[in-house]
Amino acid sequence: MSEIQLGQYGVFGAFEYFAGRAAAIEKLGYGAIWIGGSPPSDLAWHAAALEETERIVVASGIVNVWTAPAGEVAETYHRFEERHPGRFLLGIGAGHPEAQAEYQSPYQKVVSYLDELDAHGVPKGRIVLAALRGRMLKLAAERTAGAHPYFMPVAQTKFAREALGTGPLLATEAKVVLETDQAKAREAGADTARFYLGLSNYVNAWREFGFPGLGVGDDASGEFLDALVQRGTPEQIVAGLRAHLAAGADHVAVQVLPGKSDPVPVLAALAAQLGLATEAGQ
Repeated sequence: MSEIQLGQYGVFGAFEYFAGRAAAIEKLGYGAIWIGGSPPSDLAWHAAALEETERIVVASGIVNVWTAPAGEVAETYHRFEERHPGRFLLGIGAGHPEAQAEYQSPYQKVVSYLDELDAHGVPKGRIVLAALRGRMLKLAAERTAGAHPYFMPVAQTKFAREALGTGPLLATEAKVVLETDQAKAREAGADTARFYLGLSNYVNAWREFGFPGLGVGDDASGEFLDALVQRGTPEQIVAGLRAHLAAGADHVAVQVLPGKSDPVPVLAALAAQLGLATEAGQ
């Protein structure tokens, strides 16, 4: 289990998603900011978010083990811990074979990366692993605080909890569209899904969790988008987020679509429905 408390709900997005908005998101009562992408080892994006806020946890989703040297990342972790104790969670992962020329034996690479982090004094309870299927989920349970799945249906959340067992953290990402028009909501989801449908590791996971006929490069069907993107009113979206909690997630990181829009109004509407600001004492 993580050594720091994330709360039940956080926010996921790219750095530009949070630039100048991290403090506003903190005030809404969310427990964590997950900054996506494959950042350089100095984690400058995360440093900026930490400096802008006072309490909220800042997490990496994820540091790529092929491109950010473990020793340098460990130095950054310790620098963050000295300046912002108890507020940074290090998410790591192996990325995608289509994006990395070096991509060979990702499992062994992650194991060796964890060995280096351990040798440099990064605590197990402050690391989470991007894990979708059995072997990586088992490694997440054994060597880190837990798992951080991305763009997965509730069926994967249930599987992940069973694979992890009762102790480790399960912090899943969930995409949302505040839109009651089905066609418009699906269009927003399809724009994002298109990239991931070109990645074999995601497609292989989706085959296992409800879409056995899916192929790399396929278009996103309406059924697929409805399973992976929560849409509708704030009440309907919140019901979808809570389904992940009911399936075993400890924490859900909300990503608002479309990605280039200002997410704060949608996050505010969801926070009000969830009662987050009230719980945070705002």
